[in-house]
Amino acid sequence: MEFILEGLAKAFVLLLQGDQETYSAVWATVQAASMSMTVSLLIGIPLGYLLGYLNFPGKKGVRTVVDTLLSLPTVFIGLLVYAFISNRGPLGEFGLLFTLTGIAVGQTILALPVVIALTATAVESLDRSLRLTLISLGSSQKQIFLTSVVEARLGILIAAITASARVLTEVGISMMVGGNIKWDTRTITTAIALETNKGQFASGIALGLVLLAIAFVISFSLSFLRRRT
Repeated sequence: MEFILEGLAKAFVLLLQGDQETYSAVWATVQAASMSMTVSLLIGIPLGYLLGYLNFPGKKGVRTVVDTLLSLPTVFIGLLVYAFISNRGPLGEFGLLFTLTGIAVGQTILALPVVIALTATAVESLDRSLRLTLISLGSSQKQIFLTSVVEARLGILIAAITASARVLTEVGISMMVGGNIKWDTRTITTAIALETNKGQFASGIALGLVLLAIAFVISFSLSFLRRRT
């Protein structure tokens, strides 16, 4: 028990003193997550809307594939992305391996099914008379889309936060694609794994506390926006 308390004490010291190595991992995590979530939301919300709004042949099959992708292991995504962006892969010429951009590519693949599936569910749960009302008022497809997104905003918000949480806590993609390079591609989760294996318990706890703080902020934001909605 003593080494745990000692680790907590040292962790707070590292955070309060602004330890550069600790905050470097935090910054790398924020950068990669921001890139991946921006792309995931820009692509996932329209695709999720189409999946939930339209009826087309094979819709159940597409929905099954999307729902299956929700449980993709991060190490498998990391392996897949590594194969494509390595020097021997088809995208090797872009130099994405061992970069934050490469990590963001993998995290986008991880987050995209979450955004699509939960957005589709939110759109499907809308009042069925909404579409007919909008059409009868002469609304364009763009207006129908924007109105539906506004009405389903809480479900879409939940989709964004759920995807963000999965991106922030993944390890496999960051480790395999990013390479866990100090001062560059080392994220919070990979740093925790490395520091704990090295016996640097305080550093691991410090980073864990930061991750908990981010999770708390996300959870608090969701609760606040739910009440406002």
